[in-house]
Amino acid sequence: MALISPAWAAPRPNIILLMADDLGRGDLQCFNPSSPIQTPALDEMAGAGMRFDRFYASSPVCSPTRGSCLTGRHPFRYGVYYANTGHLRPEEITLAELLQSEGYKTGHFGKWHLGTMTTEVSDANRGAPGNTRDYSPPWKHGFQVCFSTESKTPTWDPMLKPVRSGGRGSAQGWEPIEQRALATEFGTRYWNERGQVVHDNLEGDDSRVIMDRVVPFVRQAARSQTPFLSVIWFHTPHLPVVAGPQHAAIYEEHSSFKKRYYGCVTAMDEQIGRLRSELASLGITENTMIWFCSDNGPEGNENSPGSAAHFRGRKRDLYEGGVRVPGILEWPARVAPGSVTGFPAVTSDYLVTILDVLGLNLPDDRPVDGVSLLPVLTGRPATRQKPIGFQSRRQLAWTTERYKLLSRDLGETWELYDLLSDPAESRNLATEFPEKIEAMSEALAVWISSCKASDEGGDWSK
Repeated sequence: MALISPAWAAPRPNIILLMADDLGRGDLQCFNPSSPIQTPALDEMAGAGMRFDRFYASSPVCSPTRGSCLTGRHPFRYGVYYANTGHLRPEEITLAELLQSEGYKTGHFGKWHLGTMTTEVSDANRGAPGNTRDYSPPWKHGFQVCFSTESKTPTWDPMLKPVRSGGRGSAQGWEPIEQRALATEFGTRYWNERGQVVHDNLEGDDSRVIMDRVVPFVRQAARSQTPFLSVIWFHTPHLPVVAGPQHAAIYEEHSSFKKRYYGCVTAMDEQIGRLRSELASLGITENTMIWFCSDNGPEGNENSPGSAAHFRGRKRDLYEGGVRVPGILEWPARVAPGSVTGFPAVTSDYLVTILDVLGLNLPDDRPVDGVSLLPVLTGRPATRQKPIGFQSRRQLAWTTERYKLLSRDLGETWELYDLLSDPAESRNLATEFPEKIEAMSEALAVWISSCKASDEGGDWSK
């Protein structure tokens, strides 16, 4: 993959990739002023940097999106088709591997969900004695420092099974454990880069537990004047959502489920504020890129706490509410404060953009699905030339600057939406523009074939 920008003249930036888990686009006040959730750090971050009004997760579920951040490729190229399905293969080239080779210190903190952490004990969703097939921890993919779980944990007391608060369906929530000595284990673990289970400092808010490991990593890198990549994937606000007393009390007038959801998001935001303050105290804010997004849209239905704002669909849908997520970048050295863009960006763009900033190339010509956002970040006019393709189970979508082609039955029937005039996808234009459907579906078919060839090993068997 040849990138056209020259090598960056300024010192190499530090890079932080923040990701929430199942956070809806309508949950942040900087995207939806009517949201009841207090997120002052993220709102300040959006005001200090760039807000992406069309930022997409590459999948409507978590695991596939995560791999796209690290590879620049669509999940169907690397075999992570859905949550708890497949694993990140050793043949894939990750952002961590590329930056480590350039002298960066690399760390992963929080949820991994791209493979198991152990072949020796029962752990989380798929870790089990003798299961070597799905063993693919972050330390096998270029991360030198790890504090990572295979998959979800409760957002308070992450190692313990929380208490149901009553109710049914979407009204059902969880409460913090009052007597830890009587609690049962949730069934997952935090692991370090040596493949060892971490036992200390695991009580209370999970976002704080994670950030307690991030801060020393950042300090050490900054004090040694080493550029760093810190991938911080929070579990918040994936079910089971639990907030501690301090943060739940902020939302006391709401139902149990809502106040726990809202509270844990505010707790996560507090830790993001802590991180930003640490960067400032170390004097490295100016040339640190901090990206923030969610892995997909909100869980549940319209009665659940998470909000997709006015967009149609939620988690697991390829409608906008399932994949259009909050996207923010703060990078004072290059991004003007208060910037807003409608450029359609996607998590696959991370790797390509960062390589472009550094003037680096991928070591081979394997296809990538991301594009460089550097022109957008620096205020130059830009139009996305490469459409964004989506595959998820029986759903397909092909999104251009203006139009979105969507199928929920593997191309048996099509829907067409003008996202510029109808972002809520309320009017299906399929019968009005058959020629557009034909052209877009043909382009989508070519891309699907390319993904299939990658998935079958065509990129590394040449």
